[in-house]
Amino acid sequence: MRSIAWLPLVLLIAIACESKTAAAAPAPAVKPVSFDQLNRLDFNRRAAEKFLPIFWREDANQNGLLEPAELAVLWGFGHSTITDWVGPSGFTPKFVAAYGTLTTPDDWSKLPAAEKKRREIIALELSQGRQTLLETRFTGASPEDKAIVQHVLKAAELIERLHARQNGVLGLDEQIPADDAASRMVFYRNQSPFCAGPKTENDEACSALPVKPRHVVGLYPAEVQADPKFCDALARQPNAKELMDHFSVVVAGDQPNTFKAVPYSKAWPEDMQAVATELDAAAAAITSPGEAAFKTYLTAAANAFRTNDWEGANGPWAAMGVDNSKWYLRIAPDEVYYEPCAWKAGFAVSFARINPDSVAWQKKLDPVKGDMEKALAAMAGAPYKARAVKFKLPDFIDMIANTGDARDPHGATAGQSLPNWGPVAEKGGRTVTMTNLYNDADSRAALAGQMASMFCTETNKLATTDLPSSLAGVVLHEAAHNLGPAHDYTVKGKTDDEIFTGPLASTLEELKAQTSALYFSDWLVARKLLTADEAAKMHVRETAWAFGHISRGMYAGNGSPKNYSQLASMQMGTLHKAKVLEWKASEKAANGVDVGCFELDVPRFSKALTTFETRVLKIKGKGDRPDAEKLKAEFVDDQGDEWATLRNTITERWLRAPKASFVYSITW
Repeated sequence: MRSIAWLPLVLLIAIACESKTAAAAPAPAVKPVSFDQLNRLDFNRRAAEKFLPIFWREDANQNGLLEPAELAVLWGFGHSTITDWVGPSGFTPKFVAAYGTLTTPDDWSKLPAAEKKRREIIALELSQGRQTLLETRFTGASPEDKAIVQHVLKAAELIERLHARQNGVLGLDEQIPADDAASRMVFYRNQSPFCAGPKTENDEACSALPVKPRHVVGLYPAEVQADPKFCDALARQPNAKELMDHFSVVVAGDQPNTFKAVPYSKAWPEDMQAVATELDAAAAAITSPGEAAFKTYLTAAANAFRTNDWEGANGPWAAMGVDNSKWYLRIAPDEVYYEPCAWKAGFAVSFARINPDSVAWQKKLDPVKGDMEKALAAMAGAPYKARAVKFKLPDFIDMIANTGDARDPHGATAGQSLPNWGPVAEKGGRTVTMTNLYNDADSRAALAGQMASMFCTETNKLATTDLPSSLAGVVLHEAAHNLGPAHDYTVKGKTDDEIFTGPLASTLEELKAQTSALYFSDWLVARKLLTADEAAKMHVRETAWAFGHISRGMYAGNGSPKNYSQLASMQMGTLHKAKVLEWKASEKAANGVDVGCFELDVPRFSKALTTFETRVLKIKGKGDRPDAEKLKAEFVDDQGDEWATLRNTITERWLRAPKASFVYSITW
C-alpha cells in the first residue's frame, strides 16, 4: 500500500471519518452471477476460443442456465480437474472469472492491422469446428483399472509430442502471443500452426503464429523439402526401399547427395523410452487374470518403442478381442496419410473400451467372408486370385481418447483395420468400429439439416441419423480392407506404393474399401442378411458421408491429396455420370428452402455401383496406373465440367454447419 504520511492533518481526519461512516453502513448486496448469458453452443464455442478446458455437456432441464452438474472438464489440455471449476457450494471463483471472459467481446482495436486480420481469420478457422464431447466415466472403477487408465493416458500425451516431432512443429507454439488464446487452440486442435478448415486452409494469412512458417515435416532433411517433388527424388535413390521404410526418419547420408534411414527408436530415444516406461507401468498394474492378453500387449508395445520391433507388438495386439479383454488400445505408428510422401507411419493412440454389441455383426458376416473375397476376386480378374481370408470381423469399441495421428482437427476415424503391413496384416490383422462417434444430439441434428439441404424429398425420406445405418457402412468398409488386392498385394513384384506412388496408392486402397462397402450392402440383401430397406438407407447415409468429405476439398493447404475427399468425388461423380445420383436443378431440397437437389435412384444403384467396383478392383489387381490417373483426372482434377460445379454446391451447403471437433473428458 502506498504511504499516506505526507497528507495534511485535516485531510487525514476527513479520511478517518469517511472510513468510520463507510464501515458503519451496511455493505451493498453483491449481485449474483447469472450463468444464462450464453446458450450452450455459444458457451462451448467461446470456451474453445479462450482455450479453456470446460464444456457444457447438456442443458438437462432445458432452462437455459448452466448449472454445476452440467459442466464437464476436458482432458488433453489445461491439466485441470472438476474441483478447479466446481466446489461444494457451486461454481468456484476461477469459473466465475472464466465465464466473465467468455461473455466479454474480444477487443483487437489496438493491434496492428495485419495482426488484427490474422486473428479474424483464426476466429473463422475455429468456427468451422464444433467442440463435440466424448465423455467416459470411471466412477467406482477398481484401483487396477484406474492405474491402467492413468498410465495409458500419460503415454498418450507423450505420443502427441512424438507426432509433433514427425510434423516438424514441436515447440513452435512458444511463438504464440500470450494474449492469443484462439491461436493456441488452433495449434492444439490442428497439431500445427497451419489451418485445416475448408474455408481457411488455403488462406496464406491463416496461421496460429504471427509469422507463418514454411511447412517442413520432421521426417526428411529440411533442405530437400524445398523441392515440391522431393519424394520422387528420394524414390530414385539407389537405397529407395530403405528410405521408404515406414518406421524410420530419412537423414543426410555420409556422402553428398546421399541419404539414409534412422529407425524411430534411435531418432527420438528419450521420448520413445518415456512411452515404454508408461506402458510397462500399465502392464505392472494388471493383476487380474482376465486381462492377461492386454498385459501381454502392453509389454510387447513397450518393447517396440525401445527396439522399433512393431511386428513383435502386432501379434499380441491382434490376438486381443471381445472375448479376452474389456480394453482396446492401439499405440503405434500406423497411417501414412498425414505426410507429403505417404511413407512414414504416424504415431497414434486410440484408447477405448470394448462394446460387446459387435458379436451380432461378427456372427452375421463371419460365415460369408470367404464368399466376399471370391466376389471381389472375380471382379478384379487375373492376375489377382482369391485368398483364404482369415481376418477377424470388427470389434465395436467406445472411444476414451485419441491422440497423435489419430486425433484429427475435424471428425475422427470411425473404423480401422490394422496393421497395414507385415505378416500379421497378411493374416488379417484386427478390425474395429468406433461406436460412440457422432451419436450425440448436436451431431445428429447437424447431419439431418445437411442431408435435408442436399437431397430431394423422396430420397431424404430414406435419410437417417440412427446408429445402425452408420455402423453398417463402417463395418463393411473395414472388413473390405482385408479383401481383394490390398496394400501388401504385388503385381510383378511391385507393391501398390511402388506402382501408384504413396498418395495415390493410399487413395485407391480407401476407394476399394468404401466402394466394396457399398457393393456388399446389396450383396448381403441377396443373402437375406440385410433387408432391402436397410441397404437403401445405407446407400443414402454413405452418399451423405461422401458429400461431407467432398466439402472438405480435394487437396490440403500444402498440396497433399485428401484421400477420402478424392475417393468420394470419384464415387459420386461416377454415379452422377450414370444418372443414378441425379441433380434436379429446379426442384426444392427436402428442407423446403434450397433450390436444386440430388435424387438417388435406389433401384439402379446396385448395377451402377457394381460396374464401378469392377473398374476399381481391376485398377488395383492389375496395377493399372494409367486408368487410376484417368479416374482421378476426370472426377477430382477436372474443374470445367458439371460435376465440378456440383461439388461447389455440395461444399457451400454442407459447410453451413461446423464439423465435429472431438474433445474428451475422463471422469473419476
